[in-house]
Amino acid sequence: MTLDELKPGSACRIKRLSVRNKLGQRLIDMGVYPGRQLNVVRNAPLEDPMEVEIDGYYVSLRHDEARFIEVERRENR
Repeated sequence: MTLDELKPGSACRIKRLSVRNKLGQRLIDMGVYPGRQLNVVRNAPLEDPMEVEIDGYYVSLRHDEARFIEVERRENR
């Protein structure tokens, strides 16, 4: 499953990133890397971008970026 498939209120753990170019480095620089826990907070009114919470801070990602982030669901807090 990829991050772009999750709905607001979902919690997950990042399994792997399937991108290695500048986008991959940008995601890592923002704290998006395997093993991290995150929560999907909301989608913008037109569904893009989505806002996620990672370790107490909020990051906005476009759905076409979130498509490269493989996740596994976990129970909500």
